[in-house]
Amino acid sequence: MNRLFACMVAGLALSIEIAVPAYAQSPDLAQITDAEEQPRLNASERNVVFLPQMLAELFGPGEDAGTLAQPAAPGDVSSAGDGSAAGNGATAVTPATTIGSAGANARPVAPQRAISGTFVPDEVLVTFDGDEDVAAAIAAQFGLELRSARGSALLGRTIAQFAIPDGRPVAFVLAQLEGDGRLADRVPNHVFQLQQAAGVVNYAFERIALDAGAVSGENVSVAVVDTALDEAHPALVGRVASVFDALPDMEVKDREHGTSISGLIAGDGLFRGMAPGVRLLHARAFEGGVSSTNVLLAALDWAVEEGAQIVNMSFVGPENPLFLSACRNAMARGVVLVAAAGNNGPGAPFGYPAAYDGVIAVTATDVHDQVLGKANRGRYIDLSAPGVNVVAPIPGGMDVVTGTSFAAAIVSGAIANLIHAGEDAEPKLLAQLLRTTAVDLGTPGRDDDFGDGLLNARAAMQGRTAN
Repeated sequence: MNRLFACMVAGLALSIEIAVPAYAQSPDLAQITDAEEQPRLNASERNVVFLPQMLAELFGPGEDAGTLAQPAAPGDVSSAGDGSAAGNGATAVTPATTIGSAGANARPVAPQRAISGTFVPDEVLVTFDGDEDVAAAIAAQFGLELRSARGSALLGRTIAQFAIPDGRPVAFVLAQLEGDGRLADRVPNHVFQLQQAAGVVNYAFERIALDAGAVSGENVSVAVVDTALDEAHPALVGRVASVFDALPDMEVKDREHGTSISGLIAGDGLFRGMAPGVRLLHARAFEGGVSSTNVLLAALDWAVEEGAQIVNMSFVGPENPLFLSACRNAMARGVVLVAAAGNNGPGAPFGYPAAYDGVIAVTATDVHDQVLGKANRGRYIDLSAPGVNVVAPIPGGMDVVTGTSFAAAIVSGAIANLIHAGEDAEPKLLAQLLRTTAVDLGTPGRDDDFGDGLLNARAAMQGRTAN
């Protein structure tokens, strides 16, 4: 990598739950999540963050990837016009301001708006009707560099990834692009992170009333968007129907989380997953625990085109309009989306994609049906499922894992059994069935800790209320 990343990340925040011994969220990743998800730092600590070399590789080539700096305290990135970080929102820019690199084609800049969440600091994503020639013209007009352009079936348009070569803040460039009528969407390239918290017969089957000896999911297609997986693991040999790599230019180093998630869903043999008969589709979209909107869109597009009926998304990040549109369009095609609620604590902001309407948001409970202390809370939580100290495959063996990621995988596997048994797979109806048959936990009725309660697979199959 030959590119200098100044202001690399303003608080990278996408988390995926991988819970292997001594593999709890690493200090590097913990330092780059949103400020609301982390302990407050001392003043002397707030301006430095050490990021793994993987991030330099993830976000593209450059001059010098040896030094990665963060301009301000971890949290939402809101860049001021001079390139400094504004703590509570983007500094307004005079509408008449123009970018020098765009030359005669420079356009007036709309006032900057604060950008919530964390994102790649030198990229923007746009959608439009047209081909790469249109993308090239946009790049030339606004002083950008075209990194990629592809047609998205879910978005119904071309999505282009532009680099900002001259250090302009993302909010500034988005404001400039606002007036271009060719563009349908203009968004940051938000960053997402796998959701893990570290932790033996698997008690999950008993707690969700699913018969371990009768589980199947045969002929149901389930896609997992995660890290790479260990296809040679005894629990997964012969279980994977198709694999897609959304990070083809990045070396595979991380297989733990993806192995655990796919194993909990489709494992067989010595370790039995929730739905060992499923047609498993696996998309690698994370390395070192992080991914980006652009990568996740490619993975979700692939999964839907491959015929996925269920997509498991055990990761969390900020709200992003493009990813929201893709999720909505996937559900409109009949795809059931299941997502981890997040492991950032009761006071954390909503985690996406779990908080998108229609996505089944899953929190984690233990063997005593108590909610995971580090789990997110909020009105978006739909269901609870075992996710504290559950047994799962890892490369080279098995271990206990903890996090809402694993609870989401258990729900995905249970849904595969429901669809196999003939339940209506229309996402809204299926979600409603799961909620109305859940076992109430916590305060009576729906609440922000447990949602509608603990998944009850037997009651859902019988189509009756469990309480």
